[in-house]
Parts: sequence; structure tokens; C-alpha cells
Amino acid sequence: MIKTPLFFSSTLLLSLLCSTAFAATDNQTEAPVFFDDFNYQTLGAFYDNGWKARTETGHPGIPGASWSAIGLSFPDDVAGAEHGAIRMSSVTDGTAANTRHTQICHARKYREGTYAARIFFRDEPTFGPDGDEVIETFYAISPLKAPMDKDYSETDFEYLPNGGWGHPDKPAMWSTTWETFQLEPWTKVNENTRSEGSYAGWRTLVLTVMDNKVRYYVDGELFSEHSENVYPEVPMSMNFNLWFMPKGADGSQGPVDSPELREYQEDIDWVYHRQGVALSTDQVMAEVTSMRDNKQAFIDRVPAHNPPLPSPCGL
Repeated sequence: MIKTPLFFSSTLLLSLLCSTAFAATDNQTEAPVFFDDFNYQTLGAFYDNGWKARTETGHPGIPGASWSAIGLSFPDDVAGAEHGAIRMSSVTDGTAANTRHTQICHARKYREGTYAARIFFRDEPTFGPDGDEVIETFYAISPLKAPMDKDYSETDFEYLPNGGWGHPDKPAMWSTTWETFQLEPWTKVNENTRSEGSYAGWRTLVLTVMDNKVRYYVDGELFSEHSENVYPEVPMSMNFNLWFMPKGADGSQGPVDSPELREYQEDIDWVYHRQGVALSTDQVMAEVTSMRDNKQAFIDRVPAHNPPLPSPCGL
């Protein structure tokens, strides 16, 4: 029996450990990750990184109202957002002519994995009378090709500070996972969860789509779990929007009765996606902190769908 010298065994072990460490580092470096710290000075730089602002009219929101990039800005003095943020500002007086909704969209190439964002929600308008049924969101969505499209996919966080969807006046966070729907006559197939109470302030939202389960987390706590019956089937785009419910929309009361203009805002500190892995909120925060420490304000290593899919910024 030939014995291997101790020094050789130790050297071999050290070599193996180093190889493993380098492999782990390399895997982390090349992981299919999307991250945006929203550290921009101009809309042009924002668009250069694959984002779009919605301009087309249509569902959802007050019928006939506009959707515009006018409501987008990049304030660098947002308390609690040390690297800046993107702000969405939407206005209404209850009429279509004087309502401007806001929405931003990234490429349609996301499905399974982890979605996360840090968002500042508000319960009150920045000016004007309070009470409109307004929706403040973070979600992923695919185009609806036809009414009751079986391949449709959508996963939503929606904060309703003044209530809505048949629950007026009471603030609530909703999570909704959609199988499909049609507008006329209104028909929906989804699973949703509602938690009543104010969610104003900074909130870290995490959504995982893995193993035929869709799980939603708010500030590290499990908020809801939805089943394989509504599990996303096709690639989606990542979106944020801020819009006003029309009266009668699925039991909603709509805008308050006032001709005075009012504005609501939603701030987004950062957004993150890791393809193909379900991460905890702590794991997401560790990755975000690491990228920020390395001064990585934008990363996009999530491959485009093959072939690339149209990525409309609308419904």
C-alpha cells in the first residue's frame, strides 16, 4: 500500500478548496441577474438601459386618460434612498382630460425566479383632496393576446391606500396572480390575497415564482402563496405603475367628487431579479448590498428570450 505524503494531501486539499471558492465566485459573477439602483440623471440614460415609459391609452385606469413619461423624475434627495430613486407622479381631477397615469416597463424576458423591489408607498396625495381609489404597484405581466387567453401570465403587488376592488376607504395591500381575464363582460380567473392596514413608507417586496408556487413577501414576512392553477406560463415584463380606478371597476367607487387637481407619488429605490432561483428577502438584500458596495448601479445578465419577444409597455 502506497501512502500519499501528508504535505501532498494538504496541498491537494487546499487546491480543491480554492478551486471551489473560485467556481462559486465565478458562478455568482455570471449569475443571470437584473439589478437597477435607479441612479439616473436623465430619462435618456434610463431608456438606454432597456426601460420604457407607457404612452398608449387604454385599460386600466380612468378611460380615455393619458399615460405619459411626464410623471417620471429622479430626485437625489429622497430620504431613505441613499443612491437616489425613480419617482412616479400621477394626477387627476376625476376627468379623463385631466388625468395622467404613469407606468414603466422592462423587457419581456422574466418568468421563474425571484423578483424584488424597495418601494416608498404613500397614503395621501402630495397636493389636493384625498380619497381617490389609487393603485401603487410592482408587477410582472405578459400581453393579453385575446379575451381569456390561456397563456396569459401576471403577478401583482398592489397597494390601495384609499381602498378599492369592493373594499372602500380601508387601506390594504393586495397580491394577485392571474390565470386570465377578459374586459367585456368583465371576467377574471385569479387568486388574490388582501391584508388590510396602512403600508405607507419604505417596503421591501419579494416575489418568487418557482416549483409551481407563487409566493409573495413583504418586509421578509410571507404575505401569500398562490397555487399552480395560476402559475405563470410565459415570459413577462417587469413593471411599476400608478393609476386611478374608474368608478364601478370591479366594485370600486372611483375618484372623489372634486374638480380640484391632486397628485399621488410612488418612489422606487431599486429593483432586482434573479432568474431560476427562489431567494429569501435576506439573500436578496445581501446581493443588493454587495452590488452597491461594488458600485454596480445597473446589471443586466438575464438573457433575452430566443427569439426576442416584443415588449409593449401597456396592458
